[in-house]
Amino acid sequence: MRAAKWWRIWPGLQRDMAEAHQAVGFRTSLTSDGAEVELSAPVLQEIYLSGLRSWKRHLSRFWNDFLTGVFPASPLSWLFLFSAIQLAWFLQLDPSLGLMEKIKELLPDWGGQHHGLRGVLAAALFASCLWGTLIFTLHVALRLLLSYHGWLLEPHGAMSSPTKTWLALVRIFSGRHPMLFSYQRSLPRQPVPSVQDTVRKYLESVRPVLSDEDFDWTAVLAQEFLRLQASLLQWYLRLKSWWASNYVSDWWEEFVYLRSRNPLMVNSNYYMMDFLYVTPTPLQAARAGNAVHALLLYRHRLNRQEIPPTLLMGMRPLCSAQYEKIFNTTRIPGVQKDYIRHLHDSQHVAVFHRGRFFRVGTHSRNSLLSPRALEQQFQRILDDPSPACPHEEHLAALTAAPRGTWAQVRRSLKTQAAEALEAVEGAAFFVSLDAEPAGLTREDPAASLDAYAHALLAGRGHDRWFDKSFTLIVFSNGKLGLSVEHSWADCPISGHMWEFTLATECFQLGYSTDGHCKGHPDPTLPRPQRLQWDLPDQIHSSISLALRGAKILSENVDCHVFPFSLFGKSFIRRCHLSSDSFIQIALQLAHFRDRGQFCLTYESAMTRLFLEGRTETVRSCTREACNFVRAMEDKEKTDPQCLALFRVAVDKHQALLKAAMSGQGVDRHLFALYVVSRFLHLQSPFLTQVHSEQWQLSTSQIPVQQMHLFDVHNYPDYVSSGGGFGPADDHGYGVSYIFMGDDMITFHISSKKSSTKTDSHRLGQHIEDALLDVASLFQAGQHFKRRFRGSGKEDSRHRCGFLSRQTGASKTSMTSTYF
Repeated sequence: MRAAKWWRIWPGLQRDMAEAHQAVGFRTSLTSDGAEVELSAPVLQEIYLSGLRSWKRHLSRFWNDFLTGVFPASPLSWLFLFSAIQLAWFLQLDPSLGLMEKIKELLPDWGGQHHGLRGVLAAALFASCLWGTLIFTLHVALRLLLSYHGWLLEPHGAMSSPTKTWLALVRIFSGRHPMLFSYQRSLPRQPVPSVQDTVRKYLESVRPVLSDEDFDWTAVLAQEFLRLQASLLQWYLRLKSWWASNYVSDWWEEFVYLRSRNPLMVNSNYYMMDFLYVTPTPLQAARAGNAVHALLLYRHRLNRQEIPPTLLMGMRPLCSAQYEKIFNTTRIPGVQKDYIRHLHDSQHVAVFHRGRFFRVGTHSRNSLLSPRALEQQFQRILDDPSPACPHEEHLAALTAAPRGTWAQVRRSLKTQAAEALEAVEGAAFFVSLDAEPAGLTREDPAASLDAYAHALLAGRGHDRWFDKSFTLIVFSNGKLGLSVEHSWADCPISGHMWEFTLATECFQLGYSTDGHCKGHPDPTLPRPQRLQWDLPDQIHSSISLALRGAKILSENVDCHVFPFSLFGKSFIRRCHLSSDSFIQIALQLAHFRDRGQFCLTYESAMTRLFLEGRTETVRSCTREACNFVRAMEDKEKTDPQCLALFRVAVDKHQALLKAAMSGQGVDRHLFALYVVSRFLHLQSPFLTQVHSEQWQLSTSQIPVQQMHLFDVHNYPDYVSSGGGFGPADDHGYGVSYIFMGDDMITFHISSKKSSTKTDSHRLGQHIEDALLDVASLFQAGQHFKRRFRGSGKEDSRHRCGFLSRQTGASKTSMTSTYF
């Protein structure tokens, strides 16, 4: 090795050797015959404790897997069954009908004195076989029960007798105290819909956005597809549905995400925001310490399967498979296809600050580092004056480059800087300590919130490692955020983790009066390890090109976030309507006013009612929604007429949403048929046309899943403000929304600045007008419009709901900073 390289990596080696020496703690001395080894007493104790901890982890995982496998039964049920058999045998009854006698005959003969032992073993074997049979029967029965979806199709607020009976049976067969993966063996597989129904629904969905001529041509292609190719492709899909866990999810992950060669930034990743109006502490290192500790507590609960499974109606479990890859996961670039690398464990996080990379251990000898110890480590990084090495500052821009380009550069990087690359890719997650503040400000609330969203979605193009499952972003004023890679899981999974993190770091861990994490620093901790990158010259030009492309992509994104505070979920509920359908139909009205035409609309719905289910598309631009929009724009239509059309549109949207959730959607089925056709080298003009469609309006609701973690009555501002994503089309919009409590809705809008057809702020104004216009159709909502118009629409701060919260600071007694 050259001297220059030795000098560059020596500090890191020294710290590694110090840690190794501390962990092992023994010294070796050889006598004259070279045979004697002397060990110090603490070493034996440490080795013993280390092994004990390791075996405890293995046994805990084995025990959790065992409990999951036998659920809804429990080990105590086996003991009860065995005891009952023994009691019956003692009373000279044979519940096995002679089977135990045959089992005894098959056991070895250990002599007359062990005759009783053979009887006990025979009873244990019979009890185990009977127990296993009962468990299998329970799994089959529960799977059959969970295959019933009639409850989804019933009117809101009504429950038929079959559904009541079904709920009672599910309650009986579901067992008590389920673990995270307890229901996985009992979940039904996602059904393959009828191809005729799928094509019919597709034609119905595109009718509002096609001219008569284009629709007739599409209908001809569809009929040709049904006549010539559909039955063969459908046969292959049914074969896969019988053989694989899910007929579409693995292909969706591979072809939509892993085979995409586009940059991850903006095109694939999404973001999650912090509390909107409060920051628990202004100290960056303290907020990072509590947040990282809370995330690792979540991982600990995840490893022990202590996170309860998500249940709809409190009874119907959702698939938990996506939780497995939250932590210790990296998307590795490939020339043709990426792959997901998931490690069983990782005891460090990778940290980026001012162009430098660090490795921060998360565990001490005995346990997870305390929040105060983690704060100390992050503060050491913030105080480190060492500059970034040449090109190290912009190295992460490679993860924002096209995937094929990054894959080729990574090969060279892996040979020249393997240790540093492994420290980043093998981390539990990535942490970015940004040098700039972010979040809502009094001076310019609207612009500051837009900048906050942009910083989370794209940053500066070189300060996020976009390949990691998620990046925790901590701004200089203590504001938090999350940037999430999309291939490994969908938003509800990361949203569940984020809710736990915010609630835990704020309400459970808390902060001292001076803003630091509670507890005491640990001066014995070794300093964070600075990662050393030996970058070859040929990589320098690649980094520069990647940085240039990332900046162009980042600067082209127009983000707009606004909280709508005039009404929320409680008002919509009083109108006896679905809150999601209310927003979706209002979005159709807003988009029509923005563009003057209807377009294909993508709304994401989950299919986690099925094993390994992910998402399905709800095509929200229906004929019923278009009729309502036209009526609203027709001055001759009365409010009662518009209201009637609105209710029809809401009912249609609800029907589509329920069909998507129950596996009867359109797009995943057509996607899987298209994949099979490509495998078989069959040309289908109909499937090709479907595959080439552009979604000019992509929407998603971010669910709040753990309201019990937040005290919305005493601390109404301590609620997550949701997140957003980039537009799916160069001339389209990306819109997400979250219901914050009962009386606020926060919208996240994105578009491309390069498009002359879109403007995120303009659409935001149309959304607000549409919400008010729809609400005014109801007698209870007419005062919203009067109050809004009377306040002066030109005041954007009021329009976005900012001023209404500034006066609420007196409600908050916790250590916090407003704005």
